[in-house]
Amino acid sequence: MGFNFKSLTLFLPLLLLCSSSSSSSSKPAIFNINGTAADTDLVMKSTKCNWFRGKWVFDSSYPLYDSSTCPFIDNQFNCKKNGRSDSSYLKYRWQPFSCNLPRFNGLYFLEKWRGKKIMFVGDSLSLNQWQSLTCLIHASVPNSKYFIIRNNGLSSVTFQEYGVTILLYRTPYLVDVVSDKRGRILKLDSMYGGRSWVGMDMLIFNTWHWWTHTGRTQPWDYVEEGNKMYKDMNRLVAFYKGLTTWARWVDRYIDPSKTKVFFQGISPTHYEGKDWNQPTRSCSGETQPFFGTRYPGGMPMEWVVVNKVMSRLKKPVHLLDVTGLSQYRKDAHPSAYSNDHKLDCSHWCLPGLPDTWNQLLFATLFA
Repeated sequence: MGFNFKSLTLFLPLLLLCSSSSSSSSKPAIFNINGTAADTDLVMKSTKCNWFRGKWVFDSSYPLYDSSTCPFIDNQFNCKKNGRSDSSYLKYRWQPFSCNLPRFNGLYFLEKWRGKKIMFVGDSLSLNQWQSLTCLIHASVPNSKYFIIRNNGLSSVTFQEYGVTILLYRTPYLVDVVSDKRGRILKLDSMYGGRSWVGMDMLIFNTWHWWTHTGRTQPWDYVEEGNKMYKDMNRLVAFYKGLTTWARWVDRYIDPSKTKVFFQGISPTHYEGKDWNQPTRSCSGETQPFFGTRYPGGMPMEWVVVNKVMSRLKKPVHLLDVTGLSQYRKDAHPSAYSNDHKLDCSHWCLPGLPDTWNQLLFATLFA
């Protein structure tokens, strides 16, 4: 599924241009979330801490729920059901270097967000995190009644006693893909779907996974920007343009006093073992995280794009900077244990890594 990025030099002038043209008075809206050290699960001291700098440690109290008792997990993420026999990948907890993450408390989450609507917007990585969050909550209130709606475009789980609805809006690019007589068109400056996102109390956005797709898995025939049509475009440049459209939408339509906004960050893949100094490997058969002090593959260019776009936002958006901590988890993918048993080094087993993403979301909300 990877896209050839040999032409990255074409993208660097764009970044430099954006850096030089941005106003010196603009304030970055990236929140490299400074957490606080926990006295208990929910009460934290005021010591500053970067929750995204840390290491993975073995914790026998994990996982935080059982896949067999969560009614929301799709087969594609249910690695244990699909025959994965090793279990150490379930037992790792993210430990920041200078503080502790609060343990996820689903009951507390429901009480604090009673009567609210929370929406994940994005691709199948958003689906991964959406299912993780609903499982984490369900594990805290296993006897609470819920109502679930599942379809390809918009799905939801409502915890009825608390009036909390957690929705998933599937849109792999955030910007629109439309069909007309010319074919399927990826419109880099159009976000018609945004009408469905207005009015939410919390939005968690994600995109990148599909920007690299080519050939038969590519769901568009042309790229359009303004009145110009392209057969193809450097995918990082296209990603930058599409994400900039999203940022403009946030600045125009989001009222921070009513809606809290997050960006999930870039979820890494592990198809190429050269990224962790094992060039003949992939995620297949991996049972342990990478334990080095620095991930050999380095931060991907799409992570640079996200940070560039978010630094120019005028409205506050919290970045769940999950890229680095997720790069270490080469063991946490479905690999051959997805529902179709094809190699999957993109998504994540549940229980698993997305639970940590939601612990970071929880810490950000309640610290």
